[in-house]
Amino acid sequence: MARNIEIKAVCRDRAALQSRIEALAGAPTAELRQDDSFFVCAAGRLKLRDFGNGHGELIAYERPDTPEPSLSSYTRSETENPAGLRATLTRALGCWVRVVKTRQLYMAGRTRIHLDRVDGLGDFVELEVVLEAEERPADGQREAERLMGQLGIEAHDLCVNAYADMLAADG
Repeated sequence: MARNIEIKAVCRDRAALQSRIEALAGAPTAELRQDDSFFVCAAGRLKLRDFGNGHGELIAYERPDTPEPSLSSYTRSETENPAGLRATLTRALGCWVRVVKTRQLYMAGRTRIHLDRVDGLGDFVELEVVLEAEERPADGQREAERLMGQLGIEAHDLCVNAYADMLAADG
């Protein structure tokens, strides 16, 4: 199972944050349109990410709902039929929310930086510090905190809930 340390924060000044990210990481490696369907499941989260080009991935993950840098464990499986898989999973499990976003993906060393514009919610930034198999979560937490400082991400901007929870609460 893959692991990373994650944070999510509200982006109050997208242009300023994007400048800081680009100074740290360079240009974005990709701009992605993602349509994530979240399914009812017994433990953790199960989402299907549709990239809109016939490709997608099914992701099962567990992450506590907490604002500080936290451990996320996940598995991913690629699919060449995200629409068909969405229909099957919706029929079998039920889909409780969909999250549609445009994501600019940056890399700063081993950390994925996402600058997201989420339909219905606004702008956010995520950090995902990828951990090695034997690495301690505390190492990744320190790295996330260091990057938060470099990017000017304040503690009061950190989000407790996932985009799916935010949208479900609004709907």
